[in-house]
Amino acid sequence: MNVIRILPEKVASQIAAGEVIDRPASVVRELIDNSIDSGADRVVINIEKGGKGLIKVIDNGAGMSKDDLLLSVERHATSKIANASDLFSVKSLGFRGEALPSISSVSRMVITSRPQDQIVGHRLKIAGGKLTAIEETGAPSGTIVEVRTLFFNIPARRKFLRAVRTETYHIIDMVSRAAMPFPQIGFRLDDTGKSVLNLPASDQQLSRISVLMGRGFAEEVIDRHERNDELAISVYLAPSHLARSRGDRLFVYVNRRYIRDRLVTKAVMEGYGQRLMKGKYPQAIIFIEIDPAMVDVNVHPAKQEVRFHNSRAVFNVIVSTIEKALAHSSPVFLGSRPGNGTENLDRPQKANYVSEPLWNYAQTIPGPQRPAVPEEDAWPGKNEDVEILGQLGNTYILCQVKDGFLMVDQHAAHERIVYENLKKTLGAAQIEGQTLLMPYKLELTVREKEIVLHKGNQLTRFGIELDHFGGNTFLLRSVPAILKDVRWDIFLSELITELGEKELEDYAVLNKVLTIMACHGAIRAGYRMTYEEMSDLLKQLEETDLPTNCPHGRPTFKHFTYSEIERMFKRIV
Repeated sequence: MNVIRILPEKVASQIAAGEVIDRPASVVRELIDNSIDSGADRVVINIEKGGKGLIKVIDNGAGMSKDDLLLSVERHATSKIANASDLFSVKSLGFRGEALPSISSVSRMVITSRPQDQIVGHRLKIAGGKLTAIEETGAPSGTIVEVRTLFFNIPARRKFLRAVRTETYHIIDMVSRAAMPFPQIGFRLDDTGKSVLNLPASDQQLSRISVLMGRGFAEEVIDRHERNDELAISVYLAPSHLARSRGDRLFVYVNRRYIRDRLVTKAVMEGYGQRLMKGKYPQAIIFIEIDPAMVDVNVHPAKQEVRFHNSRAVFNVIVSTIEKALAHSSPVFLGSRPGNGTENLDRPQKANYVSEPLWNYAQTIPGPQRPAVPEEDAWPGKNEDVEILGQLGNTYILCQVKDGFLMVDQHAAHERIVYENLKKTLGAAQIEGQTLLMPYKLELTVREKEIVLHKGNQLTRFGIELDHFGGNTFLLRSVPAILKDVRWDIFLSELITELGEKELEDYAVLNKVLTIMACHGAIRAGYRMTYEEMSDLLKQLEETDLPTNCPHGRPTFKHFTYSEIERMFKRIV
């Protein structure tokens, strides 16, 4: 008996759909790509139930005739290419001819379209890949695609979709990414009749960037444009002090197609170089225009992966352009260099802070007996046995202990202290807030605004109170009393991102939030400490449950024994 069989066309279509469509945001991406390719200058997206109930995309593009409408839902039917050689000259966003048939195979879809030169339009209805009707209808010029009950015929896939709000956030991100390189096209996103995102057409790229990335990014953006024989590149970079612990604000486009590429990401990181702390990612937008013959976009059905013909040249141009942009930007020295002043070179201007005038440590809250630590990683001796010698580079505390020498990273050490204080305080009730005399104005992105409007009440557990002031503007009225000298705009941006992923009741998310708070609330490298502050820091570190590592896992100190030092200087072998 034969064991190999040809799959039915319906099953094959559903399998193919799984490569292209994995969630409602994927449907939105494919439909927006089609609208842009049709020459539309206005695109309206309506969603319900996070796209699981309805996705409706309306454009004023070229439209389709009856025959084209029928062909559009056939697999591998496309107007973008005609033969294999055309794959090396693709300038459109779509070209595979898989989007509409893939979507129609896992949903109930209606397409209404009318070309601009025709009086009457046509409406096509298809459910689960089966054509049910094609009829004449009155319609505006352009195309309207309605997708309802996504994955209705694949219950296993539908049950893996996330909560309505989470799917909505993904759609907001998708529309934002798609709209970034097309400022000349107006985009609007409505959620159940409520406007979520409204991007009017503009001839200024920075205008679109300002709306999508936030006013803070736009006010400090560093831009540069380079061109050579192979490609043109435009970069819009945020200064390093706006770096984040996630790479979710790094956008890369090749011929205005959003891509995810490790090579380009690595090039961006190398371009920033030592301006970034380890584990930090910049906020940056990279636009690359290159001959389509020099890049392969036919790598994955989702079309977000590419391969460059000369990847080394692309890498070098990106690195060089970013280095030049940052080098030629006007450096603002916000403090004295470590060693000849009391301020931190990396600290933003004091005017950007909402904090007490003088930094000091929070009182240690008594906690349970800490677990045993392996001997080789344990805190070396009691605090009274530690003799503070001084501070190195306003970053490391140097100490002499009974059996050698101790080097303490002041930021990592204080981060551990703040983290455990936060955790114990939250375990008791909630973190105490401090009301600000003058509210601090914050400009959030569209997605951040939606998260705060729906989940902002969860932030009160951490002593944070935000009021919606209109548009994307919020007023910060209360902050955690335990945190001092914090850049609240950067801190809240990272905190809100975590809040958008899951509920704060989730232990892993809660722990991540506390880690972010501790990192932003800890003193920075470059802060000159007094002897009393260093002594107090070491005492509090010794009393923590895990004095050896910060919440991110970095070591807080390095212990050199006398025998190690003597071997280092060849006194013993």
